[in-house]
Amino acid sequence: MRKVTLVLSDGTRFHGTSFGYEAPVAGEVVFNTAMTGYPESLTDPSYAGQLMTLTYPLVGNYGVPGFSVEDNGLATFMESDKIYARAIIVSDYSEEYSHWNAKESLAEWLKREHVPGITGIDTRQLTKVLREHGVMMGKILFDDEPDNIPEASYEGVNFVEQVSCKEIVEYKAAEYTAADADHLAPLRKPNGKKVVLVDCGVKNNIIRCLLRRGVDVIRVPWDYDFNTLEFDGLFLANGPGDPDTCSVAVENIRKFLATTPIKPCMGICMGNQLLSKAAGATIYKLKYGHRSHNQPVRMVGTDKCFITSQNHGYAVKTDTLSNDWEPYFINMNDGSNEGIRHKTNPWFSAQFHPEACSGPVDTEFLFDDFLKLVTSYKLRATSDKR
Repeated sequence: MRKVTLVLSDGTRFHGTSFGYEAPVAGEVVFNTAMTGYPESLTDPSYAGQLMTLTYPLVGNYGVPGFSVEDNGLATFMESDKIYARAIIVSDYSEEYSHWNAKESLAEWLKREHVPGITGIDTRQLTKVLREHGVMMGKILFDDEPDNIPEASYEGVNFVEQVSCKEIVEYKAAEYTAADADHLAPLRKPNGKKVVLVDCGVKNNIIRCLLRRGVDVIRVPWDYDFNTLEFDGLFLANGPGDPDTCSVAVENIRKFLATTPIKPCMGICMGNQLLSKAAGATIYKLKYGHRSHNQPVRMVGTDKCFITSQNHGYAVKTDTLSNDWEPYFINMNDGSNEGIRHKTNPWFSAQFHPEACSGPVDTEFLFDDFLKLVTSYKLRATSDKR
């Protein structure tokens, strides 16, 4: 394995060795404290443009599942069709792996997808640097190629445009035939309801969670004016980067909020930020973000606390919400916003990931709440036409 150096934008250097694809790379260096789930994290489009550091020291010991596709076109064990993180940074890469579902090693997968991986890095110290100084740009350089220096930008780049689908994709609930249906979301018969999903970089399990509940999903590009379509509910998906680069999507959401008859809306992660911007709120960048499986959030107005999976670097300024809106969840570690809801209309969102994959599924009930609203408002609209 070749010697490499991780160079942060403040000049800090960490030395290690390469175990993935051997090419220099640059990106925003972030850290994730989850103990498992690297196949899901690497294929999460929200990591586009980033060098992902894992704080758990041992990585690769359970290998990587084979890539397969369900009847509906979704990857079976991945959150998208490829790796979106620009690189993975670990402390101790395990060349040996053992798992009933593993088909190849992490190193083999990275090389096949042309994604660098480096090991031997003191990821705990790296995380301390990022926590103290905030996330920053970094470069992975090969020691025997000192003049091969990559360049990259993160701030102001519209990564959503890069990862979103380019045309409309439709998924029929009847096509979802998973034999091992999740015990928390049993398969339900198709119910004829249609949900438009704005793809800002959607994870596959969000689509699965909707299909499992019997609805058809119409997946549209991030900048598509979905208001021209016939649908019963709107879903705003997760995605990478700065929501301030997605003004077209915000305008389409504003148009939706002003349209009658009223239809339900749910957002996740980037979807929470875009819905908040459409409602007039402002967004700010967190010092080092939330990327883990163990973020505690409290439902505002209650003593209910949930452990959630998270991956975001931006947050909503709660005090900039208009009087018609209120915070839905707050983060118990730093008090930042974790969701909003309208006081009278069926619109709400979560900054965390109730679909998990990977991570805890404590909050998957939010999909049920959304579908109850879709059913209720469709019945109301049908009654009003009579």
